[in-house]
Amino acid sequence: MGADRAVRCASVIAVIALASARLAVGASTREHEAPTAASYVYVATVRKDGTQSRAVPVWFIATRDDDVLIDTNTDSWKARRIRRGSPVLVWIGSRNGPAFLGRAEVVDGAVHEWMIEQIPKKYFLARVGLFGPSRAKFDAGKIITVRITAERDLPEDFRSQPGAPAPSLNHGPEP
Repeated sequence: MGADRAVRCASVIAVIALASARLAVGASTREHEAPTAASYVYVATVRKDGTQSRAVPVWFIATRDDDVLIDTNTDSWKARRIRRGSPVLVWIGSRNGPAFLGRAEVVDGAVHEWMIEQIPKKYFLARVGLFGPSRAKFDAGKIITVRITAERDLPEDFRSQPGAPAPSLNHGPEP
């Protein structure tokens, strides 16, 4: 295992362990465990039939307000569902990591510039120019930025299950 990968794995394990410990004492993932140490968040949207989509790993930036910013292709299913108001399920660090349910909105303007600046600071492949957001991609309408605001934590044992009923943003019982 390479040194970089070992460091990433250790970071993810530390985030998961800390978040699990805080959840055990009733603390909120959003309030106490901004996912800044994780390399990825795993994001799933809710299909029209109310089921979860597949959780996919995405690069992200955590804001000072503990929101999560991601970029996605304009024509992705994730983007389509978010535009129609789909809630977003987010797992921090892995598909089995601490999870929350959030509201998502497409944002633009200064947030694009911030993402263009911040993503390369966090991700090596963006720093060398292989992947990541760029002004040209935004201007061409190829990518969008999505802000995800946590509404509530999901139970500690909540897992990504494509096709399973997704929780509602309403504070009713969990499926």
